[in-house]
Amino acid sequence: MSETEKPRLSDADMLARFQGSKKRPPCSDTLGMRLVEVEQEKQRIRMEFDVSPAFANPTGAVQGGFISAMLDEAMSTCVIIASNVTMTAPTLEMKTSFLKRLMPGKAFVEARILRLGKSAAFMEAECFDPDGAMVAKATATAIPMLFKKLG
Repeated sequence: MSETEKPRLSDADMLARFQGSKKRPPCSDTLGMRLVEVEQEKQRIRMEFDVSPAFANPTGAVQGGFISAMLDEAMSTCVIIASNVTMTAPTLEMKTSFLKRLMPGKAFVEARILRLGKSAAFMEAECFDPDGAMVAKATATAIPMLFKKLG
């Protein structure tokens, strides 16, 4: 292990680190995000979202932009975890397909990395309602970069 590499945490320790973090980004809190499962070897995570009624459109369903934000949050976090919290992955492009409506309440997102290279990360994520029905699917390309706070 080089001096710049950190020891890799176990899946359980990584999950505990994220769940107990005092430095959560405000966007994660706004979305009601909670990381519930980590599989670093498979480069896969699962998140739970407490979707606010404030995210509803005039029909009462969750507006698609909020669903896209949840999918994006999960895919980016997946890269952070896969890199052992050394990299972040700003999204370059993302495509979301909406399959059915999502109502406020609980939602789940599973994200996975398809390929993580030095210049690009390819990811996909699926959003599910509380009954396990898929409501949306996204694919994204991101650019991996060293993790540092901007501003």
